[in-house]
Amino acid sequence: SRQIAKALRENVNFMWLSGMNRPDFRTINRFRGKVMKAVINEVFYGIIDQLLEMGMIDLQSYFMDGTKIEANANKYSFVWKKSTQTYKARLQEKVKALLEQIDELEAEEEKEYEDRDLNEMGEGKEIDSEKLNEVMEKINQRLKNDTDNKDLKAAKKQIEKDFLPRMKKYEAYEDILGERNSFSKTDPDATFMRMKEDHMKNGQLKAGYNIQVGTQNQFILGYSLHQRPGDTLCLQEHLEKFYANMGLYPQNVIADAGYGSEENYAWMEKRGIEAYVKYNSFHYERKPSYKKKNPYRADAFVYQEGEDEYECPQGKRLRFEKEGIRRTEGGYESKRKIYRCVDCSGCPVRGECTKGKGNRQITVGAELERYRRTASERL
Repeated sequence: SRQIAKALRENVNFMWLSGMNRPDFRTINRFRGKVMKAVINEVFYGIIDQLLEMGMIDLQSYFMDGTKIEANANKYSFVWKKSTQTYKARLQEKVKALLEQIDELEAEEEKEYEDRDLNEMGEGKEIDSEKLNEVMEKINQRLKNDTDNKDLKAAKKQIEKDFLPRMKKYEAYEDILGERNSFSKTDPDATFMRMKEDHMKNGQLKAGYNIQVGTQNQFILGYSLHQRPGDTLCLQEHLEKFYANMGLYPQNVIADAGYGSEENYAWMEKRGIEAYVKYNSFHYERKPSYKKKNPYRADAFVYQEGEDEYECPQGKRLRFEKEGIRRTEGGYESKRKIYRCVDCSGCPVRGECTKGKGNRQITVGAELERYRRTASERL
């Protein structure tokens, strides 16, 4: 806001845009933070409606891409999900060991428990901050009747000063993380992700956001902000936001291989969107050397529909063995069929065809292959 206010006083372009008005930086900040925040979507998509009426866009072709924007966060303030889970598990083990000691102390003093442990102390339950608070209450009750018990006092101090604060911290981290793998302590909404290489070809892992943008005729038609590092799972959320504001989906979506998953192809097909979206091996398959270098790739095997078998380039048959389900992070279920060769023994090209000890097998996703063929024909 201060930089904008300064530019309004010094930069002739800003002076022209503002009509020579010079609002204070507080006014600019209040306008950006309170006024525009509530109506930014309405203003943005109102302009899109005007562009449609003027014929400058038609929503037939929607070019989508993403970029990562670095957050205003300390790059050393990272919290990783795996580390949090590891530290929490170690803490739980320490807590369990302490609870066992407390149970042994009480078992010696309380005849009613005889040879069994105190389940109330957390035995058989997941140890969390709530359970630790319950343990603290029970220890306090015991100390009322046994004020000189040094072991219980030591256990109380360890739970109160060490275990409980750490457990609350790890639980708070897990709440912030959600489904993410990391976040920044100085900007909890930001996720650590690989930024584009700098001029020295160094990959940068920094806290940031994934910005998805849709354009046509150099106009930005849609935007969305994501915490996911990858583009694949951002497509559906981005287009749903566009639909919520415009009441329709684009007719055609053009995007790179980062969005070319079976889940996205199926999602767009269901909504009548033609996907001009590449898949990960699209360009590789078009190289002249592709077939020469990979003569025994899975797509070189010929499907025999009548027998539900595949025939390899050497004439051997691969029979259906089993079917499996792959579930994506977004919950999409994809079917995969596994075919295995009847007998690879004596095959002159076995060393080139497979590195495994057994007979050659291939995994086939019929729907994925269909979507890829359609995308290839369109492109």
